[in-house]
Amino acid sequence: MNSTSTTNIENVNLKLRGMSCVSCASRIKSAILTVPGVAECNVNFGTEQAAVKYNPRQTSIKAIQEAVEAAGYSAYSLQEQEMVTGEDDAEQAARQAESRDLIRKIIVGGVISIILIIGSLPMMTGLNLPFIPAWLHNPWLQLILTVPVQFWCGYRFYIGAWKAFKRHAATMDTLIALGTSAAYFYSLFATVFPSFFLDRGLMPEVYYETAAVVITLILLGQWFENRARGQTSEAIRKLMGLQAKDARVIRNGREIDVPINEVQIGDTILVRPGEKIPVDGEIISGSSTIDEAMVTGESIPVKKQPGDEVIGATINKTGSFQFLATRVGKDTVLAQIVKLVQDAQGSKAPIQRLADKVTGWFVPVVIAIAIATFVLWFIFMGNVSLALITTVGVLIIACPCALGLATPTSVMVGTGKGAENGILIKSAESLELAHKIQTIVLDKTGTITQGKPTVTNYATVKGITGSIELKLLRLVATVERNSEHPLAEAIVRYAQSQNINLTEATEFEAIAGSGVQGTVSDRLIQIGTQRWMSELDIKTDALQPQKETWEADGKTVVLIAVDGELEGIIGIADAIKPSSPAAVRALRNLDLEVVMLTGDNQKTAEAIAREVGIVRVEAEVRPDQKAAKVRELQEEGKITAMVGDGINDAPALAQADVGIAIGTGTDVAIAASDITLISGELQGIVTAIKLSKATISNIRQNLFFAFIYNVLGIPIAAGILFPFFGWLLNPIIAGGAMAFSSVSVVTNALRLRKFNPSRS
Repeated sequence: MNSTSTTNIENVNLKLRGMSCVSCASRIKSAILTVPGVAECNVNFGTEQAAVKYNPRQTSIKAIQEAVEAAGYSAYSLQEQEMVTGEDDAEQAARQAESRDLIRKIIVGGVISIILIIGSLPMMTGLNLPFIPAWLHNPWLQLILTVPVQFWCGYRFYIGAWKAFKRHAATMDTLIALGTSAAYFYSLFATVFPSFFLDRGLMPEVYYETAAVVITLILLGQWFENRARGQTSEAIRKLMGLQAKDARVIRNGREIDVPINEVQIGDTILVRPGEKIPVDGEIISGSSTIDEAMVTGESIPVKKQPGDEVIGATINKTGSFQFLATRVGKDTVLAQIVKLVQDAQGSKAPIQRLADKVTGWFVPVVIAIAIATFVLWFIFMGNVSLALITTVGVLIIACPCALGLATPTSVMVGTGKGAENGILIKSAESLELAHKIQTIVLDKTGTITQGKPTVTNYATVKGITGSIELKLLRLVATVERNSEHPLAEAIVRYAQSQNINLTEATEFEAIAGSGVQGTVSDRLIQIGTQRWMSELDIKTDALQPQKETWEADGKTVVLIAVDGELEGIIGIADAIKPSSPAAVRALRNLDLEVVMLTGDNQKTAEAIAREVGIVRVEAEVRPDQKAAKVRELQEEGKITAMVGDGINDAPALAQADVGIAIGTGTDVAIAASDITLISGELQGIVTAIKLSKATISNIRQNLFFAFIYNVLGIPIAAGILFPFFGWLLNPIIAGGAMAFSSVSVVTNALRLRKFNPSRS
C-alpha cells in the first residue's frame, strides 16, 4: 500500500473488463496499488469491480485506469448516478453482446464436437463400428473441422494467454490454451507426419475431438456462470427497479410530469392512490397509508399525515397528498440503500483470505505439475500418448475460478437478501462476524421501547392545586424545550396539551446522564435523576414513596427542583414495542446472552426487563459509560453486539464487535454501526444473525467443494489411479468438470435466495 495522507481521501468504483480468473483480480489490485496516492484497493472478481481509495492531490482516476490498462485489462469509472439507478446502457449492451457471442460459438463448437466424437468412437472404444461412415475417421477431415473451434471459438483463450504472457504471468486462459493446443498440435503432427509414429511401432492417434469438446464445454460453462453470476445481483436490480420514473410536480400553480432526475429539493409533489412516491420528502397536506415494505420489510401499511416523512419508491395506498421534496438523486433513502448494498457486495470477508493466498500461486503450480506429469509418464512408460492425455487433463481440470467465486457470490446474495428483509449490512466482514455473536446488548429507549415516551403521572410536593401544578409545569417545559432528549420532548408535549404558554430559558445546560438545568424568571430550574439530586444535596424524601411506586410499574421518573428545593416529580412511560418480547425469546433460543443497557434507575430498568424477558440489566449508565460497559463484556471473552438508536449510543456501537443501529434512529448511530435495521424492530437482529449463519455455512460449502475439487481432480487427471486400476481420466471429462465447477459454486450460492428467517 502506498503511504498517503488519510485526509482528502476519495473513493471511486471501477468496472473491470478482461478478467478470466481470480489471478487476474490479484494482478489488477497489485497494479492499482503501485499508483502513487492510492491508499487502498479491493478487487472483486465476483462483481468485476474495483473499489479504490485515493488522494486526488497525488493521483487521478485516469492514472488508475492507465495502470489497469498497462496490466492488460480495462476499467471505467462507475458514476454515482449509474450506481444508484443502474442506468448503464453500455454495460448492459456489452453483456448482451458477450452472451450472444458465446451462444454462437457454443452452437458451432457443439455441432463440430458431435461430428468429431462420432468419427473418433472407433479409436476411443477400440471397436469396429460399421454404422459410422469411414470418411468420418479421416484425420484430415477432423483437422479441417477442428480449425474453427480451436482458433475462432477458442480465440478468447489465446488472447488472454498472450496478454498474460506479456505480463510474465499465467491465468486460467493460459491453462486452457496450453491444454487444448497440446491436444490439437500433437494431433496435427500425427496427421501430417504419421510415418514418424509408424516407424517406431506406434499408432498415429489424433485427439481433435478432445480439443474441440473441451473448448466448447468451457465456453458453455462460462455462459452458465455469467448467467448465474448475473442472478447474484438480483437484489440490486430489484431495488433499482423500485424507483419511480416520473414525478407529478406542482410548479407555478400547474401540475406537470417531469422525469425523476429533474426533481429538485423544495419541489411540491402530488401523489395519488396506487402511485409510487418518487423521492424522499415531508407531507404538507393530505393523508394516506403507505406500503413501506420495500424499505422496512414490514407488510403492514403505515398511516401518514402532515409533518410525517415519506420515502421514495414506497407505494401510496389509499389517499392523495402533497409533499415537499427534501432528498433527491443519490441522497434518497433508496439510493443510499443501493450504495450500501453495493459496497457490502464489493467488500471482502476474512474467510476469503485463504482462498486468495492459494489462487495467487495456483496457475504456476498447475503448469509445473502438468510438466512433471508429462516428463514422468514419458520416462517411466515411454508412451507419448499417455503422457499427453494426462498432461492435458491436468491443465484442463484445474480451476482457480471456483476458489475465487466461493466467497464473493455468497456475500453478494447474502447482503442482497438482507436488504430485501430490511437489513443493511455494511461489509462482508460484518456479515461474517454476526454469526459468532455471543452477547447482545440492547439499549432500552427506542430499541426495546418505541422511543416515543409520554407523561403518565405528575405530582408536586405541595399537591395538585391547579395553578401550582400548571405554574411548575410551565417552568419545567420552558427549560426542557431546549433539550432534544425524548423525555424532554414528552414533557413539552404534555405541557402543550395543557395549553401552557412557554417562555424563554437562559443559562441552559444539559448534564449528560443526569438531567438539564436553566433559569426562568430568575429561578433556577433543575430536572433530572435521583442520583443527580443527591449529588446536588437536594432532599427527595417527600415524594419518594410515589416515585418508587411509579418505577415499579416500569416508568421513568424525573425529579424537579426549583432554587435547590424539590418541587415535583413526573412519571414518563415509553411503551414496549409489541415485537420486543418475542425477539428477546428468539435471541435467547439462539443461545445468546441478552443484556439491557440503560440510563434509567435500577427499579424501572428491571421492570422493563422482566416484561420482555431479559435477565441481566445494566442500569443508571451514563452515555459516556456505555462504551465502557460494552468493553467490559468483551473483556469477559465474549463477542459482543450493541444495538442502539441514539447519538449517545454511537461510541458503544463503534466499540462493539458488531454495531447494530435501529434505522429509525439518528444518522450518527447508523454511521457508527455495522448493520442497520431499517424497520426498527428487534426481530431484525434475529434475522441478521440467522442470515449470517446461513451465508457463512454456504461459503464454507463453496470453499470445501472448490478445494476438494482441485485437490482430488488434479491428481486423478495426472493419472494417479492408473497404476492401480488402469484407468485414466479422459480430458473431455476433465474439461466438462472444469467448466461446471464454477457454475456449481455460483449455483450453490444462489440457494441463499430461498433464505427464510422463519424457517432457518
